[in-house]
Amino acid sequence: MTLLSDILIIAAITFIPFLELRASIPYGILVLKMHWLPVFAIASIANIILGPIVYFFLDKLIHIFLRIKFIDKIYQKYVEKTQKNIHKYVEKYGELAVAVFIGIPLPGSGSYSGALASYLIGLGYKKFIIANIIGVLIAGIIVTAVVVTGINAFDIFVKI
Repeated sequence: MTLLSDILIIAAITFIPFLELRASIPYGILVLKMHWLPVFAIASIANIILGPIVYFFLDKLIHIFLRIKFIDKIYQKYVEKTQKNIHKYVEKYGELAVAVFIGIPLPGSGSYSGALASYLIGLGYKKFIIANIIGVLIAGIIVTAVVVTGINAFDIFVKI
């Protein structure tokens, strides 16, 4: 394989929902035998780019579905009501909370779900981009550190 194909594989894995850099970093380091630094950079940049794209298309997709009265009624009842109730918390903790959510390298957290959560809680596009960058870097650092140091790194957190 060439370097370009390795880069494209890492980016492609990063674009897979629920895998993202949580899978592409271990794949790049352990399977492709690449140095951790370029793998971290490629996966992080791809994941950072992914977030705003998902948010943008989510906004467009939701507005298409809101043309259907039944969906619009549910949206108005639940989502907008929730947004009004949590507005002060979103203003205070929004970016930080989303960054931590994206940054925790667990299944179900990441740029895809962070974009959805940000949209549903009413966090603006620019604030989401900042949260996404911070969260992706946190997740990338954690995943890279665990892969490079080995699974035994978790022994400091979990007593068996």
